[in-house]
Amino acid sequence: MMAMPITHSATPSERAPGWMRAWLVAAGFYNLAWCVVVVLAPVWSLRLLGVEASDQRLWPQFWGCIGMIVGVYGVGYLIASRDPLRHWPIVLVGLLGKVLGPIGFVDAAWRGHLPWSMGYTLLTNDLLWWAPFTMILWHAARAACPAPAGDRVEFPQALSLLRDEDGRPLRAITDDRPTLVVLLRHAGCTFCKQTLADLERWQQGIRSAGLHLAIVSMSSTPGETRALARRYGVEASGCFADPERMLYRALELKRGRFVQLFGPRVILAGVRAALRGHGVGRLEGDGFQMPGAFVLHRDQVLRAYRHETAGDRPDLQEFACSIR
Repeated sequence: MMAMPITHSATPSERAPGWMRAWLVAAGFYNLAWCVVVVLAPVWSLRLLGVEASDQRLWPQFWGCIGMIVGVYGVGYLIASRDPLRHWPIVLVGLLGKVLGPIGFVDAAWRGHLPWSMGYTLLTNDLLWWAPFTMILWHAARAACPAPAGDRVEFPQALSLLRDEDGRPLRAITDDRPTLVVLLRHAGCTFCKQTLADLERWQQGIRSAGLHLAIVSMSSTPGETRALARRYGVEASGCFADPERMLYRALELKRGRFVQLFGPRVILAGVRAALRGHGVGRLEGDGFQMPGAFVLHRDQVLRAYRHETAGDRPDLQEFACSIR
């Protein structure tokens, strides 16, 4: 989970959608009600789950202690409901408990230490809350990384403003000949690293087709972009830093939605990339920014590829060379 040390200038009602507060209030009162039942009637609640009070593996007193812990979480959810985006750590702790708890239960039940019938509690105690808690954290993360402010820079202007280590504008490269311009996700992204590894294999073919290759990242300086590219053996005609995402916005590359960044396809692609040695590094830039690749020449976009998901892996050699 990305770090979100934020303060909100807006009021909770302006910042947090009402459904967030509704879910957290519901979670708070549910936990408190569950606590009351378990603490006041531990034997009865255990019998409902198929556990006899005489079973020494689960003493009613221990069950009551669990109920009190659940109740404490309920108090936390009610506090978080007042400003879900500010109190996201409470939601995160709650979600971790709702994910790790079922894992621990399955392990204990598999070993025969707990009856499988107790798993019914997971449906309303844990699984029910996965989606809303995850979406609250998603919105909190986006609030921590707001979209860039200010007027959008037009495409020709962005080409002139982005400059490499030698002060040469990107326009000088794209005016010279058609140029494959690859706009990366943040430098620590698994898919950013995978793209650079692919470009190392394709760069000779791209150059042989008469195209330049330019790399754009959200790093602070062109030198950092150059160092990142060389780490993967990519020798580009130009490397550029665009921390304000001027060119990203000019070329209409959006910030990703949840499914585009964390959907099943993306997770599967991320696992495959990680198994090939492309791990996750330090976040550098906007973690929500979608990547893209464009063939540019003399202020014109000859070809455009805007990723549908962060895990898309187009053949950029074929993509670029097909204009010939």
